[in-house]
Amino acid sequence: MQSQFDVLVVGAGPAGSAAAITAATRGLDVLLVDKATFPRDKTCGDGLTTGALRLLEQLGFPLDTIPSYTSVRECVIVTPNRRHVTLPLRGNGEYAGVVPRAELDNALAEHAARRGAVVRDGNGITSLEVHDEGPGEAIGAATGVVAELADGTPVAARWVIAADGHYSGVRHLLEPERPPELGDWSTFRQYFRGVDDRRLWVIFEPDLLPGYAWVFPLPDGRANVGFGMLRGEGRVGKLVKEKWNSLLERPSMREALGPGAEPDGPHRAWPVPTRLDPAALTRSRVLFVGDAAGVVDPMTGEGIAQALETGMLAAEAIRDGGTTEVVARRYRENVAKTLGHDLAFARFVQRVLARPWTAHVALRGVDLNDWTRRNFARWMFEDYPRAALLTPGRWHRALLAPSGAYRH
Repeated sequence: MQSQFDVLVVGAGPAGSAAAITAATRGLDVLLVDKATFPRDKTCGDGLTTGALRLLEQLGFPLDTIPSYTSVRECVIVTPNRRHVTLPLRGNGEYAGVVPRAELDNALAEHAARRGAVVRDGNGITSLEVHDEGPGEAIGAATGVVAELADGTPVAARWVIAADGHYSGVRHLLEPERPPELGDWSTFRQYFRGVDDRRLWVIFEPDLLPGYAWVFPLPDGRANVGFGMLRGEGRVGKLVKEKWNSLLERPSMREALGPGAEPDGPHRAWPVPTRLDPAALTRSRVLFVGDAAGVVDPMTGEGIAQALETGMLAAEAIRDGGTTEVVARRYRENVAKTLGHDLAFARFVQRVLARPWTAHVALRGVDLNDWTRRNFARWMFEDYPRAALLTPGRWHRALLAPSGAYRH
């Protein structure tokens, strides 16, 4: 393996693979590494929004090669007082889907390799040194990043894109005294079999607000089932497990699962970071993306679209060139422009959904007529940016009437 690269990408989830694909496609030498051996499971809801699907299509990713991909055509929302709202997700193309992360992440890493990136799984990094250029000095081989892989291989690069998740090992190597972020949400997931309903369910239980429970369909009667709720006193560890056991017996969940549903594998819990800190997006020649950048949607906990987008933005910022500060500033500004307004607006909506009565009123408004149901579905599944109507600079003629991804 060569030892000098333009970009070292650490972490081969959606953010890292998107960064590697984008950088390699634009002519950069890329090394993509991950400490896990693929395919590997990643605890997640497995849902893909319209926004995520469009970004995958933009990356040239062949969605039809994933065996377990499930297209979603209808979503059922259950309000805190158990009112059912059915949302259509139909049209030309894909508007929502579900795919196990073990399959998605593995296929994305393979796609990165096909696009020209060097991919090494089962081989994370154990050390990292960053050398900045001096005043007026151009970036070159003598001023870059030096890392050592777990197998002892030394690697030099001009840039690092850290896509190694919420507990970023890269950030720890750079800032060993920094305490780990615990995340804003506690989430729980378990696969089930024997689920007959092929619709996607989102269930707002009063004691989970502004969080929710979900049942996301997969092939052969399987489903990804779970819930997310804000962290707080008494909301972690054992008590979260107790909440899960209680939730499975509630009427709305039993209705969504059906009488024949049974657990299929162990349950898993994980934290979700939903606080974008622009200052923490970069550290010298290191650009943080995905969960390592805290760009998860604070309303839904959706993070795949945001991971893909930040990975692509980081690679493009590097491709456009300049000094360390120019590239870092370009990346921070592009993340703020692309995601900042939407994440801030999603946090506002999170507060609206935090109380049962406001959540009920808001969701009741969704069910006024076919137009409100159709357009709320498109907004909920990121068919257009969350805060698009509040940011006129992003308006264009097709904003509210685009086709889905992978249209025929």
